[in-house]
Amino acid sequence: MGKPTGFKEFDRKKVPWRLPVVRINDYDEIYTEPRVEQLQEQGARCMDCGVPFCQSNAGCPIDNLIPEWNDLVYNNRWKEASERLHKTNNFPEFTGRTCPAPCEGSCVLGITNPPVTIKNIENAIVDRAWLEGWIKPNPPTSRSGKTVAIVGSGPAGLSAADQLNKVGHAVTVYERADRIGGLLQYGIPNMKLSKEVVQRRVAKMTDEGVKFVTGVDIGKDIEPSQLQHDFDAVLLACGATKPRDLPIPNREAEGIRFAMDFLTGNTKQMVHGDSDSDEFISAEGKDVIVIGGGDTGTDCIGTSIRHGCRSLVNFELLPKSPDDRADDNPWPEWPKVFRVDYGHEEASAKFGHDPRQYQLLSKEFLLDDDSKVRGIKTVKVEWSRTDDGGWSMTEVEGSEKEWPAQLILLAMGFLGPEQYVAESVGLEVDARSNFKAEHGRFATNVEGVFAAGDCRRGQSLVVWAINEGRGAARSIDIYLEGYSDLPAPGQTMGTSMEISAS
Repeated sequence: MGKPTGFKEFDRKKVPWRLPVVRINDYDEIYTEPRVEQLQEQGARCMDCGVPFCQSNAGCPIDNLIPEWNDLVYNNRWKEASERLHKTNNFPEFTGRTCPAPCEGSCVLGITNPPVTIKNIENAIVDRAWLEGWIKPNPPTSRSGKTVAIVGSGPAGLSAADQLNKVGHAVTVYERADRIGGLLQYGIPNMKLSKEVVQRRVAKMTDEGVKFVTGVDIGKDIEPSQLQHDFDAVLLACGATKPRDLPIPNREAEGIRFAMDFLTGNTKQMVHGDSDSDEFISAEGKDVIVIGGGDTGTDCIGTSIRHGCRSLVNFELLPKSPDDRADDNPWPEWPKVFRVDYGHEEASAKFGHDPRQYQLLSKEFLLDDDSKVRGIKTVKVEWSRTDDGGWSMTEVEGSEKEWPAQLILLAMGFLGPEQYVAESVGLEVDARSNFKAEHGRFATNVEGVFAAGDCRRGQSLVVWAINEGRGAARSIDIYLEGYSDLPAPGQTMGTSMEISAS
């Protein structure tokens, strides 16, 4: 705790984004350079709260030592803050940019006051560490002679690779795309996470001895059985990539696309400079409708505006969230309150209003004479509590409406991993089609094969993917060596843990 009275003296003050009217003209990151004094004041707001819920499971899945590096920032000890941050988080520049900050939702100060700006402080620590040259390649001093193959280079696969490499195992990461990063590379737009930031970390891991293989689709180009033969252990970290569809009439019409196809094509066009690619989907001059209200929907909004769309509407099935916590949403749960994300702010600046329309149920895609989409028909819905405490949806009679659109983007989440890898090795899956492996052990029913990340737990946050990758790395290390010096959740690197492989 840096200053005992800090939480009384200083108000919450976030590091601002660049002005929306400026940033919609480029794909540069939306963030501004933080003032050191402001960050130190926010660090001073961190309380001596006894039980720091910010680093509990409800607040931070990777147990970041938040009060410690808040205190270090307040005292201007940035290098030590970076060391504490990296003890629990392999990639704080990823979480500092993309995580919705459940830690702030669980901040004890947040019970009565706005919480500490934990996310801003985290991002500032790691950015300064890179700028000052404190983050350098640190290859292991010796090798174990054991080999591990990792399928998928998203945050789960990368964090597992980083951890396993630290203890001397030879790690090879396979990625079916042409660049490493998975969701970080092609699923999250540049304005939220610069691809230079991703490649900088990949380059460091390469220098430390991790081998990356791109353009190879395990299960199609190489059989998983070959990996089982060539490596001592295999980790599946291939994500939840099956998008949720909207099977209403005329779904097959041209102009109705999945959000991830839209975002991936846009980033590939930026990376490769190929605007004529069949993968690139342009929103220029079009009336765009985005169906789905999560982070992916927001990214579609921001990208469509940068393309130069003519209009933009965002459909949400649920009601608008309240401004404050509801009675059934107590602290330290994630606060389900109304938020304005970067894309909503940009749409308001561009078109003069928030793009979101609530309580809309899509009924039918509308076609023009060439069988291309020209719009969509919706109906308003009302939500009410059922006797068992659940929710019931009822259509509002006479509320049908037609909306013009030449591009409709489906951003309704993901249903689980593609199944061809699981089928080829006889992997058990759960009721939601995720690869079946217990959290904490991460071992599948197939000897030597592990699973982690969204392919195991379902669609989730980057910070949870890092949690799973770190946990899987420890389980694989135990499988290979019979013990592990890698940390379990709640522990930091350097604590020896001898655990039976059984």
